[in-house]
Amino acid sequence: MYCCGAGTAADCDFVTDMVSHELELIRLNTNRECRVVNAVTIARNHLFYYGGYIGAYLIIGGVDCKGPHLVNVSAEGTVKWVPYYATGSGSLSAISMIESYYKEDLALEEAKELIVRAIEGGIYHDLGSGSNVDLCIIQKGKVEYLRNYVRKNKKEFSMEQSYAFPKGTTKVLKESVVKLADLKIEEVSMPMEVLLSLIHISEPTRLLSISYAVFCLKKKKKKK
Repeated sequence: MYCCGAGTAADCDFVTDMVSHELELIRLNTNRECRVVNAVTIARNHLFYYGGYIGAYLIIGGVDCKGPHLVNVSAEGTVKWVPYYATGSGSLSAISMIESYYKEDLALEEAKELIVRAIEGGIYHDLGSGSNVDLCIIQKGKVEYLRNYVRKNKKEFSMEQSYAFPKGTTKVLKESVVKLADLKIEEVSMPMEVLLSLIHISEPTRLLSISYAVFCLKKKKKKK
C-alpha cells in the first residue's frame, strides 16, 4: 500500500506518517494485514475533522484481499474510488492525457507509457511539477518502485565561473565585539498586572498552503 499527495509538503508527510503508525497498531492488535479501506478511513476522518485546513490531497493505492484499489482523499475528507486519478498543480495536463488514452485491461508496459506521458504533460505545462518521473508498480505480494524512471529538462550547461566567493569580498562597514563577562545583568521587578501571559494556539493553525504554529504574548489588562 502506497500513498502520494499534493498540497503542503509538511501536512502530507504528517498525515501519511500518522496513517502508517495507525495501520501498524492495527496489524499488531489483530495479527492481520490491513486493507486499503483502513488507511482511507483513518486519513478521511482526520482530514474531515480539520475541515480542509490541513493541505493534504492524497492518492492511496494498494492491493488487499478485495483486489486492487485506487482512492483519492481530498483535504476536506471526501473520498473517491477511481480507476485513475491525478492531483496537484499539473493535474489538468496529466488527467487530460489519461482520459484520452486510458482503457480497461491495459498491459503493464502500456500503463507505464501512459503514466509517463501524463506526468510529462504536467512537467511541460506547469512550473511546479518538477522534472523527474517516478513510477510505483503495486502488485499482489510485490512492489516495484522506479525512482527517476524518466528525467526531463536536464541541465546541459553550467556557467564556468564559480559561486564560491573569497573571504573579504563583502566589505565589513563596522564591527563591534562585546565580551559576555562585561555584560551587566539587572533583575527587574514588575507588578503582576503588567506581566505577560503566554497563549498557545495549537494545531491546526494553517490555512490552505500556510502551515505555521502560532505563539503570541498578550499583555494582561489591568483590573478596574
